[in-house]
Amino acid sequence: MSGWWLLMLAIASEVMGSSALKASQGFSKLLPSLLVVLGYGSAFYLLSQSLKTIPLSVAYAVWSGLGTALIALLGWLVFKEPMNGPMVLGIALIIAGVVLLNLVGRGG
Repeated sequence: MSGWWLLMLAIASEVMGSSALKASQGFSKLLPSLLVVLGYGSAFYLLSQSLKTIPLSVAYAVWSGLGTALIALLGWLVFKEPMNGPMVLGIALIIAGVVLLNLVGRGG
């Protein structure tokens, strides 16, 4: 499996773990708590595997940036957390930064 697919799976696992962290209510609910451990464990394993073919600076920027943006969107959509113009701008800047680092990391 390519490093980019592994990285996308790592991001999905991290997002699952972070969402479950909110749902675990301070680790007081068993199933969401187990999903936190599974999500974060999988995320770090998959991230480490992606680093075999993707430079660390690029992989970590994409992983953390897209993970942050996705969690913010899930917080708004699923957990009904507030979202306003400055927050949308911040998410857009995160994504722009990830794209820029990706281009620079690939020599583009």
